[in-house]
Amino acid sequence: MPLSDDQPHTRTRLPVGEQPSSQPSVRQSRPMRTLLTVLAVVTLLVVAISIANRGKADPGSSTGRSADAAASTAASGAGPAPSGDQPVGTTSNGIASGYPHTDQGAQSAAANYAVAIGSADMFRTDSRHTIVATITDPSATAALQTRLDQGFGGDTAARYGLDAQGRAPKGLTFVSRTVPVGTKSTGYSDSDARVEVWCTGLTGLAGERSVQPVTENWYTLTLTLRWTGADWKLADYASRQGPAPMPGDQQAATAEEITGAVQQFGGFRYAR
Repeated sequence: MPLSDDQPHTRTRLPVGEQPSSQPSVRQSRPMRTLLTVLAVVTLLVVAISIANRGKADPGSSTGRSADAAASTAASGAGPAPSGDQPVGTTSNGIASGYPHTDQGAQSAAANYAVAIGSADMFRTDSRHTIVATITDPSATAALQTRLDQGFGGDTAARYGLDAQGRAPKGLTFVSRTVPVGTKSTGYSDSDARVEVWCTGLTGLAGERSVQPVTENWYTLTLTLRWTGADWKLADYASRQGPAPMPGDQQAATAEEITGAVQQFGGFRYAR
């Protein structure tokens, strides 16, 4: 028989010692779980940071390793590593200019002047005169112009099949490029510098009917520079053959491949 809501309700009170203990236990276990969760998260973060930092190099030790590597390279006979503080950012008639007034600045000038002197533009009178006027010390321009006119015009141009204006026969491409392999300072002061530039060069006519195919040559240019007009300028030069490495066992490219390479691959400006 169901009880009516009008009947009196009975409430039993237990002694204090006999009260159920399940509720306090639940309340005490929750803070403990929270604490353990926080500790686990912190531990995982510490481990993750430790693993991430393990891959980063220490700045001090990195410098030391770089110095050791450079010393090892020099000791092995591989030669000095490329170096430089500030690249050249200006040009004059397409040739880098504004070199630092330092030994390395003089080496940069010598490398770029070697490229200019060994370019195909030197075989054309007008562009040759522009190059000479751009790179030379004004006090040496006239004498150098005479030497370079003799060295690149007349018989030299004719030997490569070029006409009086330095133009290649129709259907052929004249190639003349100088690539500096390295530079060496052999004398430096605030007013003068002497730099040797070890070069490899490509010279010849590329094309099916060429009687002067493009060949490789190794030589060393010795450039005397003078600090004038707030820049390094060419005052004198000399050239000698070599040092040349042993030729590799490599098949020569076809005339079409050489022509395509010359037309598609640009040259560089050099700075140390």
